[in-house]
Amino acid sequence: MTATAHSQELINVAAQAAADKLAHDVIAFDVSDVLSITDAFVIASAANDRQVRAIAEEIEDQLREQLDVKPVRREGEREGRWILLDYLDIVVHVQHSEERSFYSLDRLWKDCPELPLPADAVATRNRPDGALTDAAGNATAGDES
Repeated sequence: MTATAHSQELINVAAQAAADKLAHDVIAFDVSDVLSITDAFVIASAANDRQVRAIAEEIEDQLREQLDVKPVRREGEREGRWILLDYLDIVVHVQHSEERSFYSLDRLWKDCPELPLPADAVATRNRPDGALTDAAGNATAGDES
């Protein structure tokens, strides 16, 4: 089995929303062959708790606005270190960089096929951990001095 077209549509919106809020290392894995509970995992990270929350909120907002879907489950909001958004067809993990390094979901699912992402999301793989954002998680201009 492979991820459905609907799942890919959810992935594209979620990945673009994460990229828009300066997430880094956005990746999606097709886990449909090894898990019966979902088609895909989307994983994104951020350098601080506030940005983790902002990314998760933007993903929720964009999926609701563009595709009229809401998560059936949301976990980790209080701590802001790892927020999980469960949309049944996909599960989104937004992690603080330290949690991502420690739990290493990428390594755990590396044998699953990677799914295509929008160009902005692919570009996040080169984004440094310390990319500058404001309190809402929006990109800000860095001091070039």
